[in-house]
Amino acid sequence: MSAKVDAITIEVMKNAFHTIAEEMGVALIKTALSTNIKDRMDCSTAIYTKDGKLVAQAEHIPLHLGLMPSVVGEVLKIYKPDELKEGDAILINDPYISGSHLPDIFMISPVFHQGRLVALTANIAHHIDVGGMTPGSCSVKTTEIFQEGLRLPAIRVRKAGVMDEEVLRLLTKNSRTGKEMLGDIYAQLAANKIGETRLKELFERYSTDFTETCMNELMNYSERRLRAAIRKVPNGTYTFEDYLEGDGLTRDLIKIAVQVCVKDDEIHVSFEGTSPQARGSINSTIGVTSACAYYAVKALLDPEVPPNDGAYRPVRVHAKEGTVVNAKFPAAVSNANGNTSQRITDAILGALAPVLPEAAIAACSGSMNGLNFGGFNEATGEYFSYIETCGGGQGAVLGLDGMNGVHTHMTNTRNTPTEVIEQSYPLLVKKYSFAETGGGYGKFRGGVGITREIVSESDDVIVTITSERQRTRPWGLFGGKEGAASECIHITASGEVTNLPPKATLAINKGDTVIISTPGGGGYMDPFSRDPELVREDARLGYVKPDEAAREYGVVLIPETLEIDAKRTAQLRRSGTAHV
Repeated sequence: MSAKVDAITIEVMKNAFHTIAEEMGVALIKTALSTNIKDRMDCSTAIYTKDGKLVAQAEHIPLHLGLMPSVVGEVLKIYKPDELKEGDAILINDPYISGSHLPDIFMISPVFHQGRLVALTANIAHHIDVGGMTPGSCSVKTTEIFQEGLRLPAIRVRKAGVMDEEVLRLLTKNSRTGKEMLGDIYAQLAANKIGETRLKELFERYSTDFTETCMNELMNYSERRLRAAIRKVPNGTYTFEDYLEGDGLTRDLIKIAVQVCVKDDEIHVSFEGTSPQARGSINSTIGVTSACAYYAVKALLDPEVPPNDGAYRPVRVHAKEGTVVNAKFPAAVSNANGNTSQRITDAILGALAPVLPEAAIAACSGSMNGLNFGGFNEATGEYFSYIETCGGGQGAVLGLDGMNGVHTHMTNTRNTPTEVIEQSYPLLVKKYSFAETGGGYGKFRGGVGITREIVSESDDVIVTITSERQRTRPWGLFGGKEGAASECIHITASGEVTNLPPKATLAINKGDTVIISTPGGGGYMDPFSRDPELVREDARLGYVKPDEAAREYGVVLIPETLEIDAKRTAQLRRSGTAHV
């Protein structure tokens, strides 16, 4: 620790920086126009040093937060720090610079104090439409980035405090929902302004030199802490393979192969043997892949380490260009955020599970389960775009069942309330519940997914579903069973039923229904070691049926009362033949 800054001061300043980032997030959410940000909170905020190193971020979306450091660094290559002016605001969404997908628009603003550049504020917001083939800009039928929407390489939407109206017109005219886009851009400006104001107050209170020293010492502290955690992991190379269920154009399985090499106080994550990049839109940029590695290592080794540039330094990511985890331009990438990122994370966690069993988690639902309805609303005379990511089952861990119907790993958004959906769009939510199929059986049970059933009240509505885990179900750990599979269904107004693949873009009409049931989480340890009383409670809550209880847990329940038949349960468990 620097002689200038003691541990107590670092803790105080850490909370000061973190609070600024959190307040930025509140401003963005409270002032946004689209339901995707103001209700679902599909956004993230952070503050940086003047040379683009992450200092603090709000507790928002892990994928966004892992991407933002590289984005800010790349923008500073385009706009040199000495070229920035007070009042500037820079937009960027190009996945081959930002690492994300086109609907995620980053905004970066410089912070000046006494005429000197001292920091940067930044946020990312998922806009509900940026053009492209279909509403929502995430069609599963795209084969190149040019089909996915408007690409911003890094442009100043505000120059020295003056808004560029030409840029705003360009943006809004290339979106089906230009009004919402404009409102959300101003919300992003408001968020960065809050960060700028609070940082200026901090620099004024403590001096520029001292505050910058605290920023650097906080990053160094995070690095030391994560390196110390890595040293506790035995040196070695740990491997795992998992699969994506097609790219939206084909149903062919796509392999994610990972090798996690632990050497002293560093971790190298490599992807040798991973499938080549796909024709469809599930290709990940190296930015997304790196964000997954940062998240997985931190989550397993030290979840409480302050998330900043220092926490990323001990993690190295190696991925061959032209693979599905490091796509080469102009590959389509829009659906990597919701699916490939989750599978990369699954693979890294799976690789480290045997060596870190007490921290390990069975596979979660493995997808953000994207759902998008878009079209023309005859009642309002305007285009609409409804975006949702539906939670699934969380994987079980040692000592705890997985949570039900929750977002996991690389996403952390809320749901859109049913009332908001029906008030805002020509849609009827017919059903919203936990899925009827249970989570992975185990001593600790995986969580169950969600079922959403939505009826269109308009013709010519385009629906895009981006899900996973219909065939390659979420895996269990140490004898725990797989989580339940996902299911996607289209029912026409006349009653014709079609089972859909996990990734689909289709047109529906008034009275048509779309149903998505998301995957459950994997179980942890042998199901026959689960407490019978917990099995009975699962049955009472509808997570397991009496016949399943006997077959999978060796617990015999009397169907009429759900009481445990102790004698038959003991016999069944002794025989060990119920679960095969």
